[in-house]
Amino acid sequence: MAISLPRPGAVVGLTRSALDQALGSAAAFAAVPARAFAVLDDVEALLRRINGVVDRIEGTLDRTDRVLTDAEAAVREVGVISAAATGAIETATEVATAAAAVVGEADAVALSPEEVTAAIRLVDELPKLKEHLTSDVLPILATLDRVGPDLHDLLAVTRDLKLAVAGIPGLGMLRRRGERLVDDPTDRDAAAN
Repeated sequence: MAISLPRPGAVVGLTRSALDQALGSAAAFAAVPARAFAVLDDVEALLRRINGVVDRIEGTLDRTDRVLTDAEAAVREVGVISAAATGAIETATEVATAAAAVVGEADAVALSPEEVTAAIRLVDELPKLKEHLTSDVLPILATLDRVGPDLHDLLAVTRDLKLAVAGIPGLGMLRRRGERLVDDPTDRDAAAN
C-alpha cells in the first residue's frame, strides 16, 4: 500500500492551521494572567470590604462591651438602692408601728373633763407656787451650806450624850426589861397594870 504524501499546499494549510491554533492558544494563555489579575483585584476589593465590615463589627463589639459594663454597674447601683429602699421601708414600718402604739396609749391616757379642770386649776396655782419657791424655799436652800457644820456639832453632842447615858448605873437592867416587854406580850400587859 502506498502512502500518499500531502501536497505542499495542504502542508502549508495544515501548518497555517496549526499556527493559528498555536496563536489562539498563546492568546488565550496571554489572557489568563490578565484575567487572573482582574480576579485578584476583585478579591482585594472583596477583602477591603470584608476588613471594613470586620472593623465595624469590632467597633460594635467595643460599644457592646461598654454597654454591658455600664449595665452591670447600673444593676449593682439598683441593688444598693433597692437595699436602701428596703431598709427605709422597714424603718418607716417600725415608725408607723411605734406611732400607732403611742396613739393607742394616748387614747388610753386621754384626759377626762375632770382631769382637764384639775390641770387648769394647777396651772392657775403656778404663780403662787413660784412666789413661795422664791420667797420661802430658795432662801432656805441658800443657807444649807451653813447647816453642815451645825449638823456635825449636833452629832458630836449626841455621841457624848449617848456615852453619858450608858454610864448611868442600872441602865442595863432597864434596857433588858424593855427588851423583854417588847418580845413577850404577856409581860407588856402586866407592866401596863
